[in-house]
Amino acid sequence: MASPTIKVNALTFAFPDGSTGLSQIALDLPAGSRTLLIGANGAGKTTLLRLLSGKRMAPAATISIAGLDPFATGLEGVTYLGLEWVLNPIVRADIAVPELLKSVGGDYYPDRRDALVRILDVDLKWRLHAVSDGERRRVQLCMGLLRPWKVLLLDEITVDLDLLSRHEFLQFLRRETEARECTVVYATHILDNLAAWPTHLVHMSQGEVRKWGAMGEFAVPEAGEGGVEGNSRLGQLVLGWLREDLRERGPRRGQGEGKTYESFEGKGGYGAETKG
Repeated sequence: MASPTIKVNALTFAFPDGSTGLSQIALDLPAGSRTLLIGANGAGKTTLLRLLSGKRMAPAATISIAGLDPFATGLEGVTYLGLEWVLNPIVRADIAVPELLKSVGGDYYPDRRDALVRILDVDLKWRLHAVSDGERRRVQLCMGLLRPWKVLLLDEITVDLDLLSRHEFLQFLRRETEARECTVVYATHILDNLAAWPTHLVHMSQGEVRKWGAMGEFAVPEAGEGGVEGNSRLGQLVLGWLREDLRERGPRRGQGEGKTYESFEGKGGYGAETKG
């Protein structure tokens, strides 16, 4: 693979039902960058990541990964990791961790395998049917990162990890981008201890990119401006963005003043509630 740049040009994407998923997305992320993809639920982050990974077909000439269309060419070296893995019944079966790691090339990359097992604190005696979702997530990350990748796309993948495991994992990714030519895009809502990690930010709202660029291009609030909420500087910046998004979007349907809400089970379920 050539230099792992990510370029998106005038990308508009509609779902099969005709609804718009993304509108006029434009990005240019350099090789070696670590990008945080920020936005409220439903902003379009997952749709964008799946298009970048080639799991969905984008309109021609709108996405370029290392100079190639990821859907048309089925690029080697592009890894996408999302939340759906732990829902797969296979990973809840009585399977040993060494067997899973061997199935994805663990014997070919023993040093990398051993490093990931140590960094993610994976117990090689685990059997997947008898561990927690967080422990399954660690195994998924070991499997997904075992083969050296050039572009890594992460969709809320650290949500099940404890603080230490998440920290060690993100430091591993940082070292990867500093030691070899590779690129990371990470969608997350968890911003704790991330202020020094990204090189770039992308802010999405309602299927559009509202802001993007290198970290130095953003006016990050001073440390003391988090006030009594005690937010990090990065957290305070993103919190402001999300508040702007909510004001622009307005209330969801059914949230009008004085609206009566019926439960999903009908009047005999949770009952009705009047808001206002």
